[in-house]
Amino acid sequence: MEEKNKSYPIMIIGCATVFLFLTMIIYICSYAISNERVMMDNSYNAHQQLLKTKNSRGTIYANDGQILAKTVTDANGNELREYPFGKVFSHVVGFSVNGRSGIENLANYYLINSHATLKSKAKAKENELKFPGDSVYTTLDVNLQQTAYEALSAREGAIIVTDVKTGKILALVSKPDFDPGTILDEWEDITSDKENTQLLNRATQGLYPPGSTFKIVTSLEYYREKGDEYLNYRYNCNGKFTSGNDTIKCFHGESHGALDFTGSFAKSCNSSFANIALQLDRASFEKTLAGLMFNSELPWDMNYSVSTATCNEKLADGDMMQLGIGQGATTVTPLHMNLITSAIANDGVLMKPYLLEKVETEDGKVLEEFEPSKYKTLMSSDEAYYLQNMMEKVVKEGTASRLKGLEYTAAGKTGSAEFKDSTSDSHAWFTGYAPAENPEIAVTIIVENAGSGGEYAVPIAKRIFDAYFGK
Repeated sequence: MEEKNKSYPIMIIGCATVFLFLTMIIYICSYAISNERVMMDNSYNAHQQLLKTKNSRGTIYANDGQILAKTVTDANGNELREYPFGKVFSHVVGFSVNGRSGIENLANYYLINSHATLKSKAKAKENELKFPGDSVYTTLDVNLQQTAYEALSAREGAIIVTDVKTGKILALVSKPDFDPGTILDEWEDITSDKENTQLLNRATQGLYPPGSTFKIVTSLEYYREKGDEYLNYRYNCNGKFTSGNDTIKCFHGESHGALDFTGSFAKSCNSSFANIALQLDRASFEKTLAGLMFNSELPWDMNYSVSTATCNEKLADGDMMQLGIGQGATTVTPLHMNLITSAIANDGVLMKPYLLEKVETEDGKVLEEFEPSKYKTLMSSDEAYYLQNMMEKVVKEGTASRLKGLEYTAAGKTGSAEFKDSTSDSHAWFTGYAPAENPEIAVTIIVENAGSGGEYAVPIAKRIFDAYFGK
C-alpha cells in the first residue's frame, strides 16, 4: 500500500510530462503549417538551397504579361537572372543575389517552388534541366512605371502610384537606382561606400519632412474640432507669423493677404497654418496622428520606415507651429503620404496596398490569386469629402494650377519642405488623385532639393495622369 502511494506522484508527473510533450508537438506542427511561407523564406532554412538545385527560379510579370524578371542559362550552363527593363523597375522588382529585395524577396516562396505538370517535369529531367519554377503576376503597370521613371529624370526622389479603390501598386520609382542585372558586379562598390544610397527604396524607406502636404493632416484635425466653423476662419498674411520668440515665414516670404481657411490651404500659407496649429487641442491632435498611422506600423509587406509626428500637452508653441506646417521633427515616407491620400480619395477607406496579382505554374494554371481588401477607415466620409473639396481648390485656385483646365480633373496638395536649418533648400512634394469627381489613381511625388512642389512635382504628376488617361 505504501509503495502504491509513492508511485502515484510519479505517475502524475509522467502523465503531465507526456501531456506537455504532446502539446508542444501539436503546437510546432500547427505553427509550421500556418507559417510555412515565413519558415521557407528564412535564410537559415536549408530547404531553400535544395529547391534551388531542383527548380529554376520563376518569372515575374507586369500586369499586362510583360516580363520584368526571368531566369536564363548562359553558354556555360550557368543560370542568370535577367531584367528586361534594366533600372526602370530596380527597387520595386529588386534583386536575388547577395540576399534579396523587392518583389524578388516578397514572392521568393512562390518563385523557388515548382508545381509544373508531371509531363513537364519528366521532360525537364530527360533533358537534364531543372523544373520550371512558378511565376508571379504583379499589379505593376509598365506604361506608368516608365512614365514616372522618365519624369523624375536625373533627380533624386521617389514616386508611387496606386489604385485608390483596390490598393494595387501601379508604379513605384526611387532614384538614385541600380541595374539589378549587373548588381553583382557592382556590389562591392555600392556597399563599401557609406554615402551610397542606391539600394535605398526612397518610396518606402525614405523619411522626409512632409512640408505643406502635412497641412492635409492639420486641416483634418481643425475640422474635427471646429466642424463648419472653418467657414468663418479669417487671416491676413503679411508673410510671417510670430508667437513669443518663434516666427514662421511663408515660402520665400510671400505675403498672401486676406485669406479664409480654404484659401490658406490652396495658397499653402505657412503663416496662417502656424496660427491654426496654435488653436488646436494637442491631445486630440495626438489621437488624429495615431489614427493616421504616424509612429506606428503600415499595412506594407516589404521594408519600410515608420513616419514620425509628435504632439502632446508638453509640446512647446514653437514646435506646435512647426508641426502644423509639416516641418520640425515631423517625417513621413512617400508611401505613407500616398496611403493617406488614397483614403481621402476613397471616401475615408484605406485599401491594403499590394503588389502581387496571382501565382501561376509554367503551363498557366493559377495556384493563388490576391484580392483587394479593406485595411481600415482612416476618417469618416464627411471628413474625406471636406478634404476632397479643399484639395480640389488647390488645383482650381492654388499651387497646383498646372493641373487645371485639362481633359480630366485632379485634386491634390503641394509641398516645399525645408530640410536644412538657415537655408532655403527644399524638397518638392505633390500628393493627389484623379479624376477629382470619381477618383481612380493616387500619385505621390517627392523631388529632392528641387524647390517648389508646384513648380517641380506638379508637372511630373501631370505626365503620370496624362499617361494613365491616355492623353
